[in-house]
Amino acid sequence: MKDEEQAATPRPKDTEPAARPRRADARRNEVTLLEAAAAAFVASGVEAPVRDIAARAGVGTATIYRHFPTRADLIIAVYRHQVEACAEAGPDLLATAPTPYDALRQWIGLFVDFLTTKHGLAGALHSDQAGFDTLHTYFLDRLVPVCTRLVDAATESGEIRDGLTAYELMRGVGNLCIGAENDPRYDARRLVGILVTGLSRA
Repeated sequence: MKDEEQAATPRPKDTEPAARPRRADARRNEVTLLEAAAAAFVASGVEAPVRDIAARAGVGTATIYRHFPTRADLIIAVYRHQVEACAEAGPDLLATAPTPYDALRQWIGLFVDFLTTKHGLAGALHSDQAGFDTLHTYFLDRLVPVCTRLVDAATESGEIRDGLTAYELMRGVGNLCIGAENDPRYDARRLVGILVTGLSRA
């Protein structure tokens, strides 16, 4: 009887494969929600109706609230998700772009995309200064090393001028993007493109 009970009792390794797809599906669903929220924030600001975000994600509003009970929870999650996406893109671009300078240029484009959303998120979170400071530190800790690797690679290849630091470049790009979302006459991406072109030795 004891042997039969042991045989009938699932071992942990028997149930583990079934649990993995559920975790992966849950993560994919969360990413879909975050990307839909980011798109809605770009289009309509961080006060975009939850029903619009849900429609973009193809889910019901209850699903949004189940994952993110408050708007602040959603804003913070979008911020962190976009930081991680930007950070992860750096090594991938270095591995696939034709040259390190091309990788840097493409990454700066992604960084600009992030910043156009970030400024609205920052304004929405400004009332919680301590919380925003924590997020800003996280932003610097994750992205400055990635940009440093890209800048160093482009410098070592002789494609861009010596002496530029990643922080300087990111700060310059960030300053060019300030207020761009509120002024249709101002094309921040074009100005950033001129800045990045000016780095080239060619």
